[in-house]
Amino acid sequence: MAKVAFLGLGVMGFPMAGHLVAKGGHEVTVFNRTAAKAKAWAEKFGGRTAATPREAAQGQDFVMACVGNDDDLRSVTIGADGAFAGLKPGAIFVDHTTASAEVARELNAEASKHGFAFVDAPVSGGQAGAENGVLTVMCGGGIEAYAAAEPVIAAYARMCKLMGPAGSGQLTKMVNQICIAGLVEGLSEGIHFAKKAGLDVNAVIDTISKGAAQSWQMENRHKTMAEGKFDFGFAVEWMRKDLSICLSEARRNGASLPVTALVDAFYAEVEKLGGKRWDTSSLLARLER
Repeated sequence: MAKVAFLGLGVMGFPMAGHLVAKGGHEVTVFNRTAAKAKAWAEKFGGRTAATPREAAQGQDFVMACVGNDDDLRSVTIGADGAFAGLKPGAIFVDHTTASAEVARELNAEASKHGFAFVDAPVSGGQAGAENGVLTVMCGGGIEAYAAAEPVIAAYARMCKLMGPAGSGQLTKMVNQICIAGLVEGLSEGIHFAKKAGLDVNAVIDTISKGAAQSWQMENRHKTMAEGKFDFGFAVEWMRKDLSICLSEARRNGASLPVTALVDAFYAEVEKLGGKRWDTSSLLARLER
């Protein structure tokens, strides 16, 4: 059992922090900007709440975070009330936010100055993965810090791997989002084509999903997509945030991402249709308007 703090209780963080108690058996303190959410979590799982990230981090062996973006991450780590001001030497900060590699390197350097470790550890698997404790976690950081953090992360992960030094977890998550973007657009076009051709979409997918076209998106989203239902999982505005990070990093490292840029533009069209909070499979909606 470890003493753990968790910062950020959104659709991902709330169940992840819960697994630390229910499956991991850890002593958990939580912080959330909306105090009512932290209170609700504590009532459900029996942990403690803290008024600030600094208070949450004090005396903890590990501090986990899952917030919105680079600026949100800086707000809960740096400054007088930030977690870094409360962490003890030798502690480990694990960041599950999908953020830039740049901020991961920045916070890793800051952590090193104060004698504790930083691991960037973005996740894949969505809300369902968080709730079921089967997330994929891609990590960047020191070998020793990762080895210490992995058993704690295991409470909500089915796959966890160290990808390299600080920032490598975020870079791997970018690869994940790049691949998903192309897959969802391809699936959307396939379903759209099948409808226009007068085919039975479910019969088509049932057949081709047993071959080379198979994907998680195909298996889990084709029925709701064909029915025009887009209220499942990861929101378009979140995907656009992630793709923006990917495209920014590509400009820095010289990678060519023409399909990713195109799909990001398609998601911008979905937002104009009122789909900012629709899930990412809503790319089909722009084809059928």
